Amino acid sequence: MEDAKNTFFNDIRDGDLSKVEARIAVTPELINSKDDRGSTPLILATYYDHAHIANLLLEKGAEIDAKDASGNTALMGVCFKGYTKIAEKLIEKGANVNERNDMGATCLIYAVTLNRQEIATLLVTQGADIEPKDSRGNSALDHARMQGVPALINLLDNQ
Repeated sequence: MEDAKNTFFNDIRDGDLSKVEARIAVTPELINSKDDRGSTPLILATYYDHAHIANLLLEKGAEIDAKDASGNTALMGVCFKGYTKIAEKLIEKGANVNERNDMGATCLIYAVTLNRQEIATLLVTQGADIEPKDSRGNSALDHARMQGVPALINLLDNQ
């Protein structure tokens, strides 16, 4: 089973939809398995910007808010990477915009810290809480101020 799981995760990294689909058909429990770093197939697919595989995994019942070894969800990963289309899809499918990781960071904190303005706006319009502070005591607005990004400061200051 371990070899099958490793091959499955490699197929996801490679973006090979047909192989991923075939492996799920044979071993459906792979959908919510974790690799040696604690990532789920959905987290890995979204991290590599493989929307086609992420869509398949969601259709097959992948846990949308499952966390990796650091407490990050798929939505947190795409906020970090800047994949707006996948963020929209995950939110549409019910991803929690206010989930927090082991360091207290939220999707909004990631989006702001990395100057992902489009994603930050999406998160705010979808009900992201601007108040939570990460383990260093900084909120999304604090991060916007540290980054010196007027658009993000205005977005968060007017909430």
